[in-house]
Amino acid sequence: MLATIGRKGGFGSGPQRMRAVTALVLAGVFVAGAAFAQEPAELVVTPAELTVEVGGAAQLAATVRDAAGNEIERTVLFFSRARRSVGVNPAGMVEGYRPGEHTLVAMVPAEEGATNRRAAAVLMTEIPVTIPFPPLASISIAALPGNLYAGTTLPVATSASDSSGAERNPELSWSSSNASVAMVNEFGMLVLGDAGTATVTASAESVSTEVEVRVADNPAVRLELSAPTGTVEVRTGDVVRMSASAFDVSGNEVPDYPLQYASFTRTPATLVAPGAAAFVEPDGAFVAERAGLHTVVAAGGGLTARHSIRAVPRNVRKDWEIVGRGPVRDRHTSDLWVWEGLDGRDYAVTGTWGADGHAYFWDVTDPSSIHLVDTVRVDARTVNDVKVSPDGKFAVIGREGASNRRNGLVVLDVQNPTDGVKIIARYDDQLTGGVHNVFIAPQHILALSGGRRYDILNAEDPTNPYRVGRFELDTPGHGIHDVWVQDGIAWSSNWTDGVVAVDIGGGGMGGAPNNPVMMGSFKYPNGWNHAGFPYRSQSTGKMLVFAGDENFPWSFEPGGDLPDRAAGWVHIAEWDDEDPGGREVARYQVPEAGTHNLWVEDDILYVGYYNGGLRVVDVSGDLRGDLYQQGREIAFFEPADPEGYKRNAPFVWGPQPFKGHIFLSDWNSGLWAIKLVDPETPRNMGEPTS
Repeated sequence: MLATIGRKGGFGSGPQRMRAVTALVLAGVFVAGAAFAQEPAELVVTPAELTVEVGGAAQLAATVRDAAGNEIERTVLFFSRARRSVGVNPAGMVEGYRPGEHTLVAMVPAEEGATNRRAAAVLMTEIPVTIPFPPLASISIAALPGNLYAGTTLPVATSASDSSGAERNPELSWSSSNASVAMVNEFGMLVLGDAGTATVTASAESVSTEVEVRVADNPAVRLELSAPTGTVEVRTGDVVRMSASAFDVSGNEVPDYPLQYASFTRTPATLVAPGAAAFVEPDGAFVAERAGLHTVVAAGGGLTARHSIRAVPRNVRKDWEIVGRGPVRDRHTSDLWVWEGLDGRDYAVTGTWGADGHAYFWDVTDPSSIHLVDTVRVDARTVNDVKVSPDGKFAVIGREGASNRRNGLVVLDVQNPTDGVKIIARYDDQLTGGVHNVFIAPQHILALSGGRRYDILNAEDPTNPYRVGRFELDTPGHGIHDVWVQDGIAWSSNWTDGVVAVDIGGGGMGGAPNNPVMMGSFKYPNGWNHAGFPYRSQSTGKMLVFAGDENFPWSFEPGGDLPDRAAGWVHIAEWDDEDPGGREVARYQVPEAGTHNLWVEDDILYVGYYNGGLRVVDVSGDLRGDLYQQGREIAFFEPADPEGYKRNAPFVWGPQPFKGHIFLSDWNSGLWAIKLVDPETPRNMGEPTS
């Protein structure tokens, strides 16, 4: 079969139709034929569509023809629209990583020899790729409670994996040896009827498993439901742990009695808002997301109990005031870092994206009078990430797009930025694929390598860093975007593989910089895990990870004139010694915008929410549910600049709170400093006067 596209013949239909080329992965070059001077008129890729097994491979070939049908020599670029699910190398070799329906693209760039996937194309075609699920290997049913009672219902937890070891969620068929005693309904609930014994079986594909169910007579005659003593009125977003119990005729508590929770709400007549007003989780944790009178109901085996709680608005809102700026309007601005220098003055460093390798150093001692004190230029297209050592002596910047393709990182002496920042070391050994992100831990630098792993460098002498260790996942199509270290644990953000915790000296599993040991991982279905921030809550003592998404389903054109729009949200997971993989408990999502970098301090979350601006969120106390709906948002600020690289197009990259101000880098307008003020305080909402 052939996939063909001609300049006059249209773009095809169905799986061959054209779609916009957005943020995709670089592939490579395949050439065939003769006469370079002739105009390309047709691109033929064989095969036109593929089926590849997980872990399998297939070869693509491309031919370019002129209008007369002659083969001509032209560059053909291959790239994947889902590079973490299916990959393609410069020679057109395809590798299957994850099941699903995916798309590869072949294009002839307008400029001969171009290798950038975003280059203008004269011809382009799509190659559909199907990666089927491997055969199911096992199904398991989680342990049931020790006591099961007639006339009750409870959920059944199952898990499944395929022959590749990947977790699956297949459609299960259920059967019972005695449906009058026990059966599983279409909603996955175990329905218990008469007292007795039954065998319940779960099946999918050619795999099955079973569990024996022993049902006893039901002794319960009443339920009791209560909230902690004194809980009458709460704020929206507060977690109230409800307690429900069943009792028999003698007043004894019935063990393992299955209960389900629900809530209903009476809200003010003037309130018109979408979404649930409140919810109760299976463990009895109740959260009001809207103000109003809420009633929690516990039910089980025909018995019910209820308890009412009034919720009032959280009332944490503050206004903002622009304090100062360091405008950058001729190129995109990337990351920032703010610190107190050894001379007692305060400084910030910002990187640049898709330009010519600049890092800017600013004096921010007086945030109302931010001024540039030095500029460092390195051989790079992008200085994506910037970090400063905890002692304020050196900085590290990552390089991408170096002219000699030896990227790596650059170490800078920042002991006195006012008198000049000096390059003291370059390191590119096995880091030539581009260092997108870095982190400076005590005496060490963690550097991402080509989006695949992180290398750990000893930096006791920052003029002579050297590698002591590295960490890389072994999952198919794995990738990594960011890493953050806290208390000897490296928390990396790994797209589809989620957040991964690695002991490099503080995790209690024998890890060290030269011996990183994986502790656990937290995945979520969308696979967009881009950045993570580990934080121990000041108010609860719980270890949390704030995991941010990044995706561009609508538009991302760095060189275009239209504003860019991202998608995604912040997933909040709790971690503890008993659950080293973490579990998601809450989220913060701004509709129709997407996250980038984030920071948490003093139980406040600061998020660079791209086209949604800067978001400041109250994350105190236990966290459950949707923090946005709960009114936990303290403030938001959209840094529109009519003279920006893209005019009036806020696109906040990253924030950092520092000495009572919030500093943020905006992709289109540079460095900003704002502060939060009480709503009644007069404020400066425009350009600072200095």
